[in-house]
Amino acid sequence: MTKKITLGLIAIFAFSISAIAQDINWVTMEEALELQKKEPKKIFMDVYTNWCGPCKMLDKNTFHNKDVAAYVNEHFYAVKFNAEGNEEITYKDNTYTNPNYDASKANSRNGAHEFSRYLQIKAYPTMVFFDEEGNVIAPIQGYLKPQQLELYLKIFETDKYKEMTTQEQFSEYVKSFEAEFEE
Repeated sequence: MTKKITLGLIAIFAFSISAIAQDINWVTMEEALELQKKEPKKIFMDVYTNWCGPCKMLDKNTFHNKDVAAYVNEHFYAVKFNAEGNEEITYKDNTYTNPNYDASKANSRNGAHEFSRYLQIKAYPTMVFFDEEGNVIAPIQGYLKPQQLELYLKIFETDKYKEMTTQEQFSEYVKSFEAEFEE
């Protein structure tokens, strides 16, 4: 009897944790571009590799943050892209592959995907933002904590980036953004 009650409580606890936790709804690039045709939204792409430690930290610490996940799911189509994987991607009427992909190196350094080269990815992780028509807005390199990523999510989602033509304007935006958290 006690064992059944304990198992029941564990099941309820596990269910409530999963109900609280929220994951980002990841789709492929092709799916995101198709979804844009029906309901225009920007695209947020996580460019990662299987061997990249900061990529794994970004996934664990930032992308699993419930506020980040909720914001991304509401305002963006989210794409996870392995920059050294063997996925075929069609973008702007061009097809990109990874002709140097070696399946025996799937979890270690591998050949760079043609699409990551097209996007001019130089480091991992990199998050690439695309506008509602699928055009690249900007890549953001490196590991970001949830609050740091939130800054970029809001700049691009609200089109504030279009008003920022100088480094000083960006710096002022960052200061005002950080001031909101100090209040």
